[in-house]
Amino acid sequence: MTEHPHGAPPEPGSQWYDGEAGPLVRPYALTGGRTQPGPSGVRFDLIALVTLDPGAPRLDDTALGPEHRALIDLCRPETQSVAELAADTDLPVGVIRVLLGDLLELGCVTVSRPVPPAQLPDERILREVIEGLRAL
Repeated sequence: MTEHPHGAPPEPGSQWYDGEAGPLVRPYALTGGRTQPGPSGVRFDLIALVTLDPGAPRLDDTALGPEHRALIDLCRPETQSVAELAADTDLPVGVIRVLLGDLLELGCVTVSRPVPPAQLPDERILREVIEGLRAL
């Protein structure tokens, strides 16, 4: 097994480099072997919306890994869904959920859950409201 200095990328030709994919890092290495997001047990739906918390504590670069910082950078300009974050970082959704759990516990992000369809107004009621507004 070839050893690399801490933080140095794998060299082409080594066992940790794939010619087409680039450096290979197993998902469990990114999450420290964790498969569930933090002790809070929060479940992140694919369509849950993640927003950078403007009141988040300022963390130094050593407190977060590069993947955590990438998620923060993606959420900085606008709210993102869990699925969008997974696609933009090219990481598995399971990894994104664990990393988001870390960020949620640190107070860096907030998560908005989608409204369940059962709680949405009935279409009939919406049509009556529209008709009432037109009658005005």
